[in-house]
Amino acid sequence: MKQRILVAVVGVPLLLAVLVAAPDWATAIFLSLLSIVGAHELLTAVCGETKTKRWFWVSAAMGVALVWMVYWQSSQFEGTSNRVVGTFFLFVLTVLVVGLFVLAVVEYGGAHPMTFTDMCTVLVAGFVIPGALSCLLHLRLMPDGNGLVMIPLVAAFSSDTMALFAGMAFGKHKLSPKVSPKKTVEGAVGGLLGGMLGMVIFRIIFQFCTLRPLNILWCLLLGLVGAAMGQLGDLSFSLIKRQYGIKDYGRLLPGHGGVLDRFDSVIFTAPIVWIIIRYVTL
Repeated sequence: MKQRILVAVVGVPLLLAVLVAAPDWATAIFLSLLSIVGAHELLTAVCGETKTKRWFWVSAAMGVALVWMVYWQSSQFEGTSNRVVGTFFLFVLTVLVVGLFVLAVVEYGGAHPMTFTDMCTVLVAGFVIPGALSCLLHLRLMPDGNGLVMIPLVAAFSSDTMALFAGMAFGKHKLSPKVSPKKTVEGAVGGLLGGMLGMVIFRIIFQFCTLRPLNILWCLLLGLVGAAMGQLGDLSFSLIKRQYGIKDYGRLLPGHGGVLDRFDSVIFTAPIVWIIIRYVTL
């Protein structure tokens, strides 16, 4: 617990500095790094170290290309030259996806053939996870984006924290004992309430900093939906760990595990939050 608290004390200000205070390109760099580390963690867990060494670069390159494609194709870049850069990253991403299937054919029958599970893992690590994380970049590039980008993190992390304490205090009924033995129904309910409470606090801070009031009902909805999706993400990535017999995806964050252990809830929360904000007036 002390390690978790220490990492949070150091990590939260750094996260705020990158996502809120720094220019938007810093968010793209940060998400690129998360995608690279997350890809390595997932491939190591599912495919093993040998295959990870052979194919990790494919997932890593996919993730970086996707993040920067999102960045350069955003509406803030109106010039033709900037659009060309975005199209270049789209071309790179397409080549990598096609190349993956070519690689699978070439490797078939060899000492380390790429199975269908391996192919799916490379695609999830290189396309799905960075695509979900890129929704944070979509939010960062919107008006008042340095505030909006925090919504998925607030909803997910507030839910995680409240679920932990509610489970410790009131937990009696197991939520999904075969997937995550320590999670309880009471903790899950506390997590939903924590997500909404976190968004209420965020709304106050956001209005204080920007003088723009967010609709309280939409904030509660974002907190509720974000918390629910975050818990689903947590359980989904726990399911992979149980299936492959590992405790944590990595050791990058002491007390928290790896990138996928800490950001599993955000991976599920960010896309739904971005969709709601993108198509609903707050």
